[in-house]
Amino acid sequence: MNIVLVVYDSLRKDCMGCYGSPPWWKVETPHFDTLAEESLVMTRGYPESLPTLPTRRALYTGKRVYPFINANFRLKGDFVGAPGWGPIPEEQDTLAELLTKNGYRTGLIADVYHMFKPSKNFWRGFDQWMFLRGQETDKYRSGPQPTQEEIDYWLPKEVQSPGRINFIRQCLMNMHDRVREEDYFNARVLIESARWLEQNQDAEKFFLVVESFDPHEPWFVPEHYRRMYDDSDGPEQVVSGYSTVNMSPELLRRTRANYSGLVTMCDRWFGHLHETMRSLGMLDNTLLIFTTDHGHSIGDFRYIGKRGYPSAPEVYDVPILVRHPEGIGAGKRSDMLVQHTDISALILEMAGVEPDSPIDGKSFWKAAVEDGAPIRDHVTVGWGSAMTVIDENWWLNCKINGKGIFLRDLNAENPFEKNVADKNEDVVQELFAKGVADANGEFPDFLVKLAEGQADAPGCSELAARA
Repeated sequence: MNIVLVVYDSLRKDCMGCYGSPPWWKVETPHFDTLAEESLVMTRGYPESLPTLPTRRALYTGKRVYPFINANFRLKGDFVGAPGWGPIPEEQDTLAELLTKNGYRTGLIADVYHMFKPSKNFWRGFDQWMFLRGQETDKYRSGPQPTQEEIDYWLPKEVQSPGRINFIRQCLMNMHDRVREEDYFNARVLIESARWLEQNQDAEKFFLVVESFDPHEPWFVPEHYRRMYDDSDGPEQVVSGYSTVNMSPELLRRTRANYSGLVTMCDRWFGHLHETMRSLGMLDNTLLIFTTDHGHSIGDFRYIGKRGYPSAPEVYDVPILVRHPEGIGAGKRSDMLVQHTDISALILEMAGVEPDSPIDGKSFWKAAVEDGAPIRDHVTVGWGSAMTVIDENWWLNCKINGKGIFLRDLNAENPFEKNVADKNEDVVQELFAKGVADANGEFPDFLVKLAEGQADAPGCSELAARA
């Protein structure tokens, strides 16, 4: 069976029509919604580790990255994004390596520039890999330098800082001669992916990974997409402050409009790939899997950015759609708890490939399609010095030392408006013990020091959990 895995970056689950709507307005995603109608839709999917690179390491190997053992990376050519922000360990097999060894032709089309920085190796094992340059601060171009007028247009003075100005300056240089919609990053990724399928029709079986950094910031999008959600004139706003909202309501609306427009553009170009597969007859012999690494807060709880502490569903909930070529599971929804590592296990199962060493992921296909027993009773998501442990009824978020606790009752009308840890100490202790057990009972020293040095978030409980 052929397999295509499509991964978007920072795509909020609630910004896909098949999952609902964000708090601000409905986002138009007709092609994503069509895929959902043809797919098994998982409604409680989560990453294993966050953010960008730890997520992909888990997805590409099926093995846990949390609790970041031997992952305190300080490598030349890159910043320290988070614990685990580094290459895939040499001793861990990748899906591409395993599938190539078992007769698959493998390809990777990506513009996620973090994957290709010095010391990284996320293309390991692929027969062909293509890195589309220029996202964010990728050192793609050194000129011409944008004018101050251009910078002020895309980055209004009320949100400017030296770091953000340098960020937007490199972004503008990278996109200097972009004049057509097809020149935008997500369009290029999906066009090249469709071309790869056309050029590799002679493969006996293939595995293609499609990685789109959009709709990650900066939220540059052709104007007509933005005007679908905000038809006013004036300055744009395309960056994330990773801080409490400090902009006018009008600028926040413009920010949401640019993000929404970029999601709709991603949907449009995913439609190009989907239709190419249909035209080539590949929907009849190819498993198509769709997910994202995480979402993004855009004014939710007065925050713009993404973070592991305190954690929230607009960042942690991820879409997972699985379209089977024989229509099995089409239109079915499952609330089974699953993680990215479980996608890895499902891919290997569908390919009929046994990993050379055990992986942590568990295939959910049979259980989800046949309404079988859950494959797990909880998930633990690691990000930096914090853990988030989620089961059917509760959401625990705290530092790995058991301090700074938030407990959410998922059966409440508005679960994230109230911290109920103090009234449910037994639940806190039980879930924390599960999070520690998923770390094999210990944390590396650097992570413990990181937790001790991190301030407790406002609104947390004074409880201290112990495993």
